[in-house]
Amino acid sequence: MSPWSAARPGDPLSAVDTPALLLDLDAFERNLQRMATALAGSGVRLRAHAKSHKTPEIALRQVAMGAVGICCQKVSEAAVFIEAGIRDILVTNEVVGRVKIERLVGLAGKARIGVLADSAAPVAELARAAAAAGVAIDVYVEVDVGRRCGIAPGEPAAQLAAQIASLAPLRFAGLHVYHGPAQHLRSVAERTAAISFATDCARVSRDAVLARGLRCDTITGAGTGTFLLERDSGIYNEVQAGSYALMDRDYADNQRGPDDLGFEHALFVRTMVMSVSGGSRAVVDAGLKASSLDSGMPAVWQRPNWRYLKASDEHGVIEVTASAPPALGEALMLIPGHCDPTMNLYDELICFRGDRVEAVWPIAARGALL
Repeated sequence: MSPWSAARPGDPLSAVDTPALLLDLDAFERNLQRMATALAGSGVRLRAHAKSHKTPEIALRQVAMGAVGICCQKVSEAAVFIEAGIRDILVTNEVVGRVKIERLVGLAGKARIGVLADSAAPVAELARAAAAAGVAIDVYVEVDVGRRCGIAPGEPAAQLAAQIASLAPLRFAGLHVYHGPAQHLRSVAERTAAISFATDCARVSRDAVLARGLRCDTITGAGTGTFLLERDSGIYNEVQAGSYALMDRDYADNQRGPDDLGFEHALFVRTMVMSVSGGSRAVVDAGLKASSLDSGMPAVWQRPNWRYLKASDEHGVIEVTASAPPALGEALMLIPGHCDPTMNLYDELICFRGDRVEAVWPIAARGALL
C-alpha cells in the first residue's frame, strides 16, 4: 500500500498524482442508468458482478439502482462486501476444500449466500458443514457451455440438482449458465450463435430438472457483451453483467449491433509523460504494474492516432504524433485493456466529476483471492 493517496476530495483533476486509477462519475452513473432502463419491465433481474470493480461503494450503488445483489468469484471477496452491507451474494465459482467451505458457511449467517456446484463430493461436504452451523445455502448447478467448469447439460445437471435438493441445509436455487468467451467475440453473429447454444443448454437442463418434479426458479448468466441476448431469450431471468459500469478497451473492440447499448468509458489510468527523448515516442509512468495487459494494450483516451506500444514494470512507451508530441510532465488518460485485473492493481479509486475530485473510494476487495 502506498504511503500517500493520489488525491483528496476537492482537488482539481490536474493535481492527481500518477499513475492513478480514476472513475468518471458522470459516465459511471449514466452506465448504471442505462443498464437499469434496459432491464426495466423485462422480468429479468440484474445481479451485478463485483469482481469487475472490487469496490463496495460501487456495489452499493448498483443495488440502489435495482440490482438484486451481487456476484463474487472468491469467498474472501464476498466477506468484504458483506462487511460493507451487501446482503445477497452469489459466489459464481465452485468452492472446494474444508477451509474455504467453512468460511463460506460462516458468511451464510450474515447474508444470503449462493454458490455453484458441478460435482457431487463438494456438495455433500458443504451440506455437512451447513448442517453443523445451522445455516442454509443456495446452490446452483453450473452447466458446462464450453467455458471452464460445469456439468454436462440435460440429465446430468438434473441429477446433481436432485442431489442438492435432497440435502436439507442446502437449497437448489437454479442453474448457472454463463458463456464467458462469448462476451468478447467480436461480431454480432458470433455472439448470437454462442448465446443461442448456451440458451439451448439452459433449456434442456431446465426441462430435465422440472421433469424430476423440482422447481427451477433461477437461470442466471450473461455478461456485458451479451446480456441483451439472454434478456430476450425467454429462458434466462437473471444477468450477471459487471464491466458495463466501467468499460474497457477490449469491450469497446466488439462490433455493436443496432440495438446494443452504448456504455461509456468511465475507468481510466491517469499517467504522466516522464521522457520525450524521441520525436515520435513518449515514455509514461504507467507500465505493467499500473494497467493489466492480459487483453492487450490500453488505448490513449481522445488521442486516436497515438498507440501504447509496450510496457515494462514502471514504464509505458507511446507512439505519438511527431508534429504535436506531448510535453514533459503532461498528463494523459489511458483506457485499460481489461478493467477487472486493472482494478486489482490499486488500493483506491479516484472519483471525479468535471475537473474536480469528488471522492476517493477504497478498492477494498483488492487482493481477495482466497
